[in-house]
Amino acid sequence: MTTENGVLPLSRFTVLDLTRVRSGPTCVRQLADWGANVIKIELPEALEGNTGMGGERTGPDFQNLHRNKRSMTLNLKAPEGLEVFQRLVAKADVVVENYRPDVKARLGIDYESLSQINPGLVYGSISGFGQDGPYLKRPGFDQIAQGMGGLMSITGLPGQGPVRVGIPIADLSAGLSCAMGILTALLEREVSGKGQWVQTSLLQAQIFMLDFQAARWLMHQEVAPQAGNNHPTSIPTGVFKTKDGHINIASAGQAIWERFCQAIKAEEFLEDERYADGASRSVHRDALNAAIETYTQDYSSEELIGLLNAAGVPCGPIYSIDQVFDDPQVKHLGMAQPVMHPEMGEINLVAQPFTLSGHSNKLRTATPERGADTDAVLADLGYSPNEVESMRQANII
Repeated sequence: MTTENGVLPLSRFTVLDLTRVRSGPTCVRQLADWGANVIKIELPEALEGNTGMGGERTGPDFQNLHRNKRSMTLNLKAPEGLEVFQRLVAKADVVVENYRPDVKARLGIDYESLSQINPGLVYGSISGFGQDGPYLKRPGFDQIAQGMGGLMSITGLPGQGPVRVGIPIADLSAGLSCAMGILTALLEREVSGKGQWVQTSLLQAQIFMLDFQAARWLMHQEVAPQAGNNHPTSIPTGVFKTKDGHINIASAGQAIWERFCQAIKAEEFLEDERYADGASRSVHRDALNAAIETYTQDYSSEELIGLLNAAGVPCGPIYSIDQVFDDPQVKHLGMAQPVMHPEMGEINLVAQPFTLSGHSNKLRTATPERGADTDAVLADLGYSPNEVESMRQANII
């Protein structure tokens, strides 16, 4: 991700990454991928062992989350380690952490403490439920937030009972929200010269992602039920059987509905009063879906997708993940990005979901080995080789 002169969009910012598991690393990945100088701070191996929180270092999850970063080891519980961290903070732009709210204060790395060292510091925090309030000390976890945030009540087939989403959407949404907050605070700092504390939580992010379903309750006290594959407002929109599988069809709006009926040669639907408009189709949703499938099952998935796309009706296949990355448009978009790993050779990771016209979005470096950059970072801070070795012997690094 470089410009012609090698300058990356966020290369002027230094980020200290104290995060683990997923929500925090998702946040920092956004900054690292676009060029921020990210220093991932980890416990010395002697204090944590080979496998810390976040899974195997060479596994796909860890590699996908921590690319484009540098790594140093540092024991923040030791006074000497805290002193090193404070020297890093003095020169940094951003600190990101996802500790439980009480932990950072106990370690002396909370926003209030660090902003005294660097008033321009932007400090990003992700927690399970917020930095204060009645759930302050509860540990957070993605599926807990999915449940408390309402998502599991509207996911799955009607009457099935609560169903989690197949990805950690609360973690991912909280990470992306925190990254957006950090970038907003950095922009504001250019005006005020002051940093600030950016806070989000899994619960907040999950509720925000309810979007119109939340607004339906807030404005009209409508509690959305489980709808399975049916869209809650656009009908017919959902999953329909074909001769050899299933596809998604979205015939929202009267004009598309009419084109859909004509494309599958079901013009009699247009004469049926039960399907005359969106409100009527909603009332008779189940009967309509069953009737539509008597037509769609006459076609293979490929045939029907071609037919409907030609008619201007939104539709598409339902892929397994391997099929996703074999799709020609996905290949064209470059969503699988190669990067060289020193041990595994070339590996593919998931690319950023947006591009900039003035920059390439190619990945630069694989996830570093634990502490690979410790000596270099400490040298930049002015520590001598003898001081570095002494800290290593004392498990400070």
